[in-house]
Amino acid sequence: MTPKQKKAMKHSSKLGAGAKARKNLRGKEKVGVVMAEFKRGTLHSGSGQVVKNPKQAIAIAMSEAHMSKPKTAQQKFEAKRMKQGAKRY
Repeated sequence: MTPKQKKAMKHSSKLGAGAKARKNLRGKEKVGVVMAEFKRGTLHSGSGQVVKNPKQAIAIAMSEAHMSKPKTAQQKFEAKRMKQGAKRY
């Protein structure tokens, strides 16, 4: 566990404290911290209730890490085209 992850894990169990601590972490680091919070029982959903379902915890982790929506083939093509267009100028 990186020092940033350890620092993010040191927070109170009150609502919103974990989200503030995870703000400056990278994607994969966020997933690890969120799952650790779930195991400790301090992970809260958007409504404020403690998360008890592991699938919901995974969904929250992936959402916070911006990994919940994989890119489609069309999105990859457009991103590649935009990158090539920037090189031409």
